[in-house]
Amino acid sequence: CGSGLSGDYISEEGHYWIGMDISPAMLDVAVEREVEGDLLLADVGHGIPFRPGMFDGCISISAVQWLCNADKKSHSPPKRLYRFFSTLYTALARGSRAVLQLYPENSEQLELITAQAMRAGFTGGMVVDYPNSAKAKKFFLCLFVGASGTLPKGLGTEGADEELHQAKFTNERTRFKNIKGKSVKKSRDWILEKKERRRRQGKEVRADTKYTGRKRRPRF
Repeated sequence: CGSGLSGDYISEEGHYWIGMDISPAMLDVAVEREVEGDLLLADVGHGIPFRPGMFDGCISISAVQWLCNADKKSHSPPKRLYRFFSTLYTALARGSRAVLQLYPENSEQLELITAQAMRAGFTGGMVVDYPNSAKAKKFFLCLFVGASGTLPKGLGTEGADEELHQAKFTNERTRFKNIKGKSVKKSRDWILEKKERRRRQGKEVRADTKYTGRKRRPRF
């Protein structure tokens, strides 16, 4: 989960989340930013330490490929990947999805990751956005628990007319650019909405005042 930037968007959509990261420094930044999700210092190569069926979904951004590295003599990339995928499969509820964005170094790494995911019980496959672009190309491992779902079409792979038939959650990636009907980030309304969500989660929040959301002068 790093510093929790993606978690902020998940919170704004009304979801609860738990983030895992191997870096204490990144989690410290997330705590300083007062993210709304719960944070856990953990190595996903050791497994997902939660009870069965606890989550409705999983999102990962540029993390899974690091499990292919052997940073210690005891590290076995195939075993670490299988441990991650098998415990993730258990922690997800039936019918849920996992979308893992990654940057594989080569085709062998990509095949290893996909094979361990399927071995753990997942169905699904790889979706590639803009496959002919060196800069915009992105890999998404889309996994399903239980009944196999329909994979979305990768962005930039078909004509404009056909792109309209892409799966809905594929197009969600563009929503940061054209959000409508939502409060502007850091505005007073946005801050009040965030504080209200934290209150519903049972967290301590400062009382609202006429100064909430006001910018301080440089000389303050």
